[in-house]
Amino acid sequence: MTASRYAAKPWLALLTDAQRAPVDPDDSLVHALRRAVAEAPDRTFLAYFDARLTYREVDRLSDSVAGHLAARGVERGDRVAVVLQNSPHFVLAVLGAWKAGATVVPVNPMYKSAEVSHVLKDAEAAALVCSDRAWQAYLRDTAAGSPVRAVLTACERDFQTRDDARVLGFERLEPAADADDLTAVARAGHRPPEGRDPLPGDIALISYTSGTSGTPKGATNTHRNIMYNAERQRTGLDLPEAPVYFAMAPLFHITGMVCQFGACLNSVGTLVLAYRFEAGVVLEAFAEHRPHYTVGPSTAFMALAAHPSVTPDHFSSFEVISSGGAPLPPALVEKFRAGFGPYIRNGYGLTECTAPCASVPPGHEAPVDPVSGTLAVGVPGPDTVVRILDDAGQEVPFGEQGEIVVSGPQVVPGYWRRPDATAETFPGGELRTGDIGFMDERGWLYVVDRKKDMINASGFKVWPREVEDVLYTHPAVREAAVVGVPDGYRGETVKAYISLRPGAEADPDALAAYCKERLAAYKYPRQVEILPELPKTASGKILRRELRSRTRDS
Repeated sequence: MTASRYAAKPWLALLTDAQRAPVDPDDSLVHALRRAVAEAPDRTFLAYFDARLTYREVDRLSDSVAGHLAARGVERGDRVAVVLQNSPHFVLAVLGAWKAGATVVPVNPMYKSAEVSHVLKDAEAAALVCSDRAWQAYLRDTAAGSPVRAVLTACERDFQTRDDARVLGFERLEPAADADDLTAVARAGHRPPEGRDPLPGDIALISYTSGTSGTPKGATNTHRNIMYNAERQRTGLDLPEAPVYFAMAPLFHITGMVCQFGACLNSVGTLVLAYRFEAGVVLEAFAEHRPHYTVGPSTAFMALAAHPSVTPDHFSSFEVISSGGAPLPPALVEKFRAGFGPYIRNGYGLTECTAPCASVPPGHEAPVDPVSGTLAVGVPGPDTVVRILDDAGQEVPFGEQGEIVVSGPQVVPGYWRRPDATAETFPGGELRTGDIGFMDERGWLYVVDRKKDMINASGFKVWPREVEDVLYTHPAVREAAVVGVPDGYRGETVKAYISLRPGAEADPDALAAYCKERLAAYKYPRQVEILPELPKTASGKILRRELRSRTRDS
């Protein structure tokens, strides 16, 4: 048998000594919290508008949540669903559930009733933590048909006093008779149950995939998976002591959970929360808290760059800015650096590999492939192997495209109670990502597109990402998404959906002509439609599936 060319790990030469150092986590973020309390009990852990919660306070408050959950019948291994935005309540609920020995099921608060119902039933959630508004508006009825037997609700105006109307402009509600108030429970001083410390192999999260290509499945992220990537973030980012992280990505998403919450806690840093992404609120938080690190989708950086109040000073404190969760066009990286200073570091990961499995190392910039114009997403870590396989499952040479597969300590054991899907996606424990890409001889990884998003126009393969990258070089384009639409002659043809920069104007025919000048004849979009906004997941990933449905339904 021929030895794997990828097992030689050519990317190791690009890593720092700190990144190459061995990592073998044998505990959990609960243990990391205890270490942080011993090291810096009075350091601010959570900053939420004008609220400040120290490590000692978060430990005590989450202890009380754990004690309450145990008293309500939550046993070791039970599932606790958390449906909250980025507020202290989210952190207290997650840490409290872990201290009770439970598994957390983070749920997107933008989900509708049917979507939440699927998660609650599929995970067999024993407890639910959500906002008081969501409980009274629709989750009470949703939970009635689920295994949920204990409910905690939160008003996210608690802990702070600014009540910024841009994100916290909702009214306080009267306490619900059929739910317990999370803030009151946290302050009640309950003692956590004994003997329920998480073990490394225990399931920490059941993280449901975003559903961009179908019904969400629950990836079983273990405490070891989380601690591995949290430690890799700590050692690899080279941030100052007591770093300040800004939580731009939602914490219920695996990127926010691991690269912000987990990495910050593991670094004994300060995590700045701002409820949800609103460009003006975020920029003001940058100015107030002077963060060293943040990670977000490319769409968030587009929104920040387009805000009328933005200045280079808003970004002057950052040591590292990372992007993940959505493709990062090379044009955006250069425009952002030219306008504001920082270089946005690309990254690549999936829910199934507990966020990052490749990133741009310190001291390097991601190269752009001269043939396709694709920006590299980074290089794997020292304990990770990324291979590129053809349709027959055979390795392809460096530079050739195929499916990206990943193995390493961050890859989850499988999907929650889905043995068939686990066997299909994780053969031999290796993650078949469904992404098409290639690796160069130095170990730089390039993601071309989703396998399922490939367009077949008259027998020619068209990857949407390549067309989108061209569109992003147009000065009027803010967001772009390309899909295949039915065509009686070609089978499929290329259609582009565009949103424009504030104040910009562009004609659909002119945009199509712009692409025609820069792409092969079969690649340029025959149809261009301009929308005010493109549909996205909560993590900022543009939903091509919804755009394809829009075309079919029109």
